[in-house]
Amino acid sequence: MNDATLEVIFLVANTAVLPAWLLLASAPAGGVTRRLVHSGLVPATLAVLYVVLLATAIGAGAIPSDADVTSLSGIRSLLASPIAALAGWVHYLCFDLLAGAWIASDRLARGGGRAALAPILFLTLMAGPLGLLVHVLTRGAHTTPPRL
Repeated sequence: MNDATLEVIFLVANTAVLPAWLLLASAPAGGVTRRLVHSGLVPATLAVLYVVLLATAIGAGAIPSDADVTSLSGIRSLLASPIAALAGWVHYLCFDLLAGAWIASDRLARGGGRAALAPILFLTLMAGPLGLLVHVLTRGAHTTPPRL
């Protein structure tokens, strides 16, 4: 894949997740949100894109078969090619959205309101683990026990 194609895929993937995040923030328990986000459909679509990009990167030799994930320099070399970096970015998009869906479900199950949910979802969208951390640290503040 050439750089122009990778840029288009990047723009499409980045833009495509925004409606899912808006659904989580505006209607976290809504029917459309359940069908598209909580069902795993949107994250699974991103996962398919990730697998295609990863396979393409491996096939193009952009990811060596002896890739080193045990050192920072090894990770840097893995992400050095544009297609590998794009695959890594789609990985983030996928798992941050999955974390956002779990946060929304968990917060609502515990009796948390949407007003408190929106900033946490924004943090998760922009800095995944930070939003997750804020949710985990504040999730006990709600009086309704979680459903197991």
